[in-house]
Amino acid sequence: MNKAADVAPKKAPKNEVLSDSADTKATDSAAQVLRHFRSVFNAVKTHFQQVEKRAGIGGAQVWALSAIRAQPGIGMNDLANALDIHQTTASNLVRALLKLELVKTEKKGPDKRAVQLYILPAGRAVLKKTPGPFSGVLPQALSEMDPKTLLRLERDLSQLLVLLKADERAAKTPLAQL
Repeated sequence: MNKAADVAPKKAPKNEVLSDSADTKATDSAAQVLRHFRSVFNAVKTHFQQVEKRAGIGGAQVWALSAIRAQPGIGMNDLANALDIHQTTASNLVRALLKLELVKTEKKGPDKRAVQLYILPAGRAVLKKTPGPFSGVLPQALSEMDPKTLLRLERDLSQLLVLLKADERAAKTPLAQL
């Protein structure tokens, strides 16, 4: 009797080897993608911490303040659209900016219910000492990506969101408030 034959492991059929190899590659890829997400979240978190430390207000407030500066007289709905957030979230941001006396509201035009927003000198001073980009590092990086890459990323992330059974309402929450 051949002792080496008794001790040698049995060879798996070829299709099992391929399956194990594919599973290992998928596991490695999943781990790598998870690391990428961690790096993205860390970059976003670090940026917003720097913003808050330097500006004294949160990143979402800085972005709103910069949008108001860029479009003097902007209305609440247009501000919400500019930041891609829900209108009530925009209202809450503006309420905080008003309380800090960084912006002011005026009611002009035929509809006296609609307010127009204007930055005050104190708001300009906050933006001067705030590290950019005001919209945040992730929106800035996404805006610099190739359109084809963005489309592929959007499709792939949509699949991930389905698997996560993610709450679609969270999509309108500013990253700085997560």
